[in-house]
Amino acid sequence: MAINARTLPSTPPSDVWAVIENGWLYPLWVVGASRMREVDESWPAVGAKLHHSVGSWPLLLDDETEVIDVTPGLSLTLRARARPTGVAEVTIRLEPVDAGTRVVIEEDAVAGPAHLVPKVARDIPLRWRNIETLRRLAYVAERGADAVRR
Repeated sequence: MAINARTLPSTPPSDVWAVIENGWLYPLWVVGASRMREVDESWPAVGAKLHHSVGSWPLLLDDETEVIDVTPGLSLTLRARARPTGVAEVTIRLEPVDAGTRVVIEEDAVAGPAHLVPKVARDIPLRWRNIETLRRLAYVAERGADAVRR
């Protein structure tokens, strides 16, 4: 499982969670997601789905990501489909650190062609991808909860 972490020293967990719980913001911070088509009203409750597309126009594939576990304000575990590579399980944890937040992302392929790649080889691109994902999440969350909730 590829694990990445980033500390946002002056951004409280509530501001980071505000970004995560707004499913429409998913393509702003998740590398590979290019647009949102629909967000289930119950997002981010267990079973709720984000209906997104991956790729670049005109080569877009419609996929979805489903919540499989959630502790509001603290953690979210997703089953993310990303055709044609397969299905990944992603856990995002928010850990309070003084006035800020340490965000941890754990991700691994659980089905499809990517799951057949040796773990050591699939961890490298996942780590690179999630470095940028955490960078983007930080940019959005650091703007503050009020900007995100508009």
